Amino acid sequence: MAEGQEQEDKTEEPSERRLEKAFERGEVPRSADLSAFVSVLSAGATAFATAAFVAGPVRDDLAAILANAAGASVVSAGAAGLRSAAMATAGPLLAGMAGAVCAGLAMHRIVLTSEPLMPKLERISPAAGWKRLVGAENVVQFGKTALKVLVIIAVLAALWRADGWRLGATGLLTDVNGLAEAMRALSGRVFWSVLAVFAVFAVLDAAYQRFAWRKRLRMSHQEVKEEHKESEGSPEIKQRVRNLQRQRARQRMMAAVPKASVIIANPTHFAVALRYEKGMAAPVCLAKGVDDLALRIRALAAEHRIPVVENPPLARALHATVKIDEEIPEQHYKAVAEVIGHVMRLARQRR
Repeated sequence: MAEGQEQEDKTEEPSERRLEKAFERGEVPRSADLSAFVSVLSAGATAFATAAFVAGPVRDDLAAILANAAGASVVSAGAAGLRSAAMATAGPLLAGMAGAVCAGLAMHRIVLTSEPLMPKLERISPAAGWKRLVGAENVVQFGKTALKVLVIIAVLAALWRADGWRLGATGLLTDVNGLAEAMRALSGRVFWSVLAVFAVFAVLDAAYQRFAWRKRLRMSHQEVKEEHKESEGSPEIKQRVRNLQRQRARQRMMAAVPKASVIIANPTHFAVALRYEKGMAAPVCLAKGVDDLALRIRALAAEHRIPVVENPPLARALHATVKIDEEIPEQHYKAVAEVIGHVMRLARQRR
């Protein structure tokens, strides 16, 4: 009852990730009816198509065996019989196996996994076995098989009522060729009629198996949330990662401040550390900060004797537009050039 309630709670369609995991486990939709139908269809069609080519050699082998039955050895007779059987059945058997493979590929893509071969405790558990035996899936399969048998019996009865009486006609009993032709015609009608029944059940079973497979993989709202967290990452972890990234970036930025040529700041709020050397296309921003971080940049500048130029409008503009380790925007070239020129003149005067 608890398992049924749990299945009722799973109302969400399976995600692509859940379907992919099912494929990795070897849990794929399978239709025994579709495989049987395509296999029998392939084998039967191949048998009918190759009958004209195979019939002659097989008839010659059988005739040789019967003609030399008295003098032929068991080995030679057996070899001829096996050759005839192989010629008659090799093509249909190979076609049937290829048809079964194609039916499987129609239900799902190629899956290479060893997980279904791994031993599992539930497979040898009597309780689990009994649950599978009386489960809804087996009830459906039993009902489908019973219905299939009844339909096939009804089709065979209708065919016999329509044409089967001819086999007992007096003329056919004395005419071997006529009897063989009548049996061949009736067997052909039986084969294709039964195959048509199999086709209907195969299509219905393939659709049902795919529906049941997706239903088994349905997810509850909680499972959807957990999968989303696993794929996207929980907000707490993502925030922690962002904090660590900002902390490390800030440490690298502060370590670059001693290499700056000038600090452009206003009295307390903004500070931007720029580096410029001869040959550079434009000054590069090494660090920038607001409030406490700006004060720390200015403290490092004072510690390493880096000139600080107070220019509030320029400091605010640079802080808003320039990125770390990038050149300053072109619109600030003139203002920054004046500041750096002033710093260089002061440095020359001190020297």
